[in-house]
This record gives sequence, structure tokens and C-alpha cells, in this order.
Amino acid sequence: MASIETEVTEIADRIYRLATFVPGVASVGLGFNQFLIDADEPALFHCGPRGLFGTVSAAAARIMDIKKLRWIMFSHVESDECGALDEWMAAAPNAVAAHGRVGCNIWLNDMAPRPPRALADNEVVDLGGRRVRRLDTAHLPHCWDAGLIFEETTATLFTSDLFTQVGERPAMGGGEIVADALKVERMLPFTSLTPSAAPNVRRLAALKPKTLAIMHGSSFAGDCPALLEALAADYAARMQGAA
Repeated sequence: MASIETEVTEIADRIYRLATFVPGVASVGLGFNQFLIDADEPALFHCGPRGLFGTVSAAAARIMDIKKLRWIMFSHVESDECGALDEWMAAAPNAVAAHGRVGCNIWLNDMAPRPPRALADNEVVDLGGRRVRRLDTAHLPHCWDAGLIFEETTATLFTSDLFTQVGERPAMGGGEIVADALKVERMLPFTSLTPSAAPNVRRLAALKPKTLAIMHGSSFAGDCPALLEALAADYAARMQGAA
């Protein structure tokens, strides 16, 4: 993975997508995207796999001194979400891992190099120039500790695995990402379809995000609530069909 390069794109004001395409994953390759929020107290969403830390951290260093990183956040415990947590915390000695209370209780309190900050559902972290809201979404996309963040000043929703697209993708996509993502969901059924899945996605739509920062594939700027409602409708229909 050392020869793989990470591209940097500003997808919203001072919000940067650190995109690394890895050929061979899912047969057609898969992009791994981390997001850096530039603020008085900068935050990283997704740590990425440990094997990609070198290229991703080098890309982040083109934006800011990574020693100034203050917050490290992710959706749930999985290697592409938090595999490089130790490496990021070593590179940023004042950084704190912030996660939901469940995630802190089942993993971070024991495994993080420094004590984490447990965030309640709907709790806001003021980064100084940016405000990040933690949203508990248990089992969505998967894992009991799952949650997402919403940056309020730019109305950017960080979606983790929701809207996953495979193959090499541009930084920003259009409405086709819904159909592409639903095709991937049927090929790789990674979403935990529970009775709360569709309501959780509709809760996200109600935030009226302007940008979706997507972990795998293109991000999106535009009518984000419409894309989220389409995803929720698919989840609800699949739940009904299963019942």
C-alpha cells in the first residue's frame, strides 16, 4: 500500500476529502476516504486502515500540521474506520478520540492510547469555527456503537458506509450515486436492516444537509435530503418484504 497515493479535495468550506483508491478490493477496487475538518481545533473523521496511514497522513500534512489535530472521530469499530487510531494519536499528541458512549464502553476505554471523550446523542463539539454534532445510529450502517457526525456551519453530513460505491470515483458525484449504492448493498449486504434503519436515515434527512461526505466513493453536494429519503425508502421496502 506504500505506493498508493492519496488525493485531497475540498468538498465544503475547509472540509477536505483524503481519498485513497485501492485496486483489487471488491474486484473493481474501492476508495477509502477520510475527512479533515479545518478549524481552531481540527478534527479527523475516519482514521483509515493502518496500512494507509503513511499516505493519508502525508496528504493531511499538505493541509495543516497534523500535530495540531485535536479530535479523532469515526462511526464504529472496524479497521477502515479506526485501524490507524494509534498512529494518528502518536502523530498528534494532543488529539482526543471522541466517540459515542457505547463505543467508549465496549472498546475505546480499554484500547485507546489516551482516555477518550464519550459523546451523548446530539451532543455538539465546538471546534472553533465549526460545530460537530454526534448522532447515535446504532446498527446503521452496522455495529452497536455506530454513529455519524453533522457539521452544522457547512451542513455537511459524514455518512460513513452509507452510499458506498465501488470502483474508482471522482471526488463529487451526482444523483446516480443512489442507484450505484443500492446495487452495492445487494452485492455486499453490509447494512444492518433493522426496524430503526429507515427512521434513522429519515432523521438524517431532516437535518437538511447540503453535502454528504461519503467514506467509499464520490461525495455529493445538492439535494441531500432527497438522496437520504430514497435510501430510507429502499430500507423500509426491504424490511417490509422480509416481514
